[in-house]
Amino acid sequence: MTKEKQVQAAALSGALAVGLGAFGAHGLEAILERNQTVDVWETAVSYHFIHTLVLLWLAGQASMGKGPRRCFTFGIVVFSGTLYVLAISGIRWLGAITPIGGVALIVAWVWLAVQASSKNQSHEPER
Repeated sequence: MTKEKQVQAAALSGALAVGLGAFGAHGLEAILERNQTVDVWETAVSYHFIHTLVLLWLAGQASMGKGPRRCFTFGIVVFSGTLYVLAISGIRWLGAITPIGGVALIVAWVWLAVQASSKNQSHEPER
């Protein structure tokens, strides 16, 4: 995926996060309150938006490769996606799937740390 396409995808994800945040606060307010899932919706939006910013940053980091970007994208879709659906539907068993997305996000962060460490070791020491 080109850098421009990565930026476009991150920008669309950001727009979706903002839109879903606003929709949850205004259009879905009654449903979320009835289901007692306002906090679930807010968590989904927060993780969605934070990790979208990481995707935007990764678009400018060609040396980081596709792996972390794919893990972050999968994590956003599964973690936030299941929470969005759970919050609207009240289907609590979806919460059992949510950790899969959380693990993907953790793996992506660790992957970035390992890559940064290996890149740092391949350079000459600073003087």
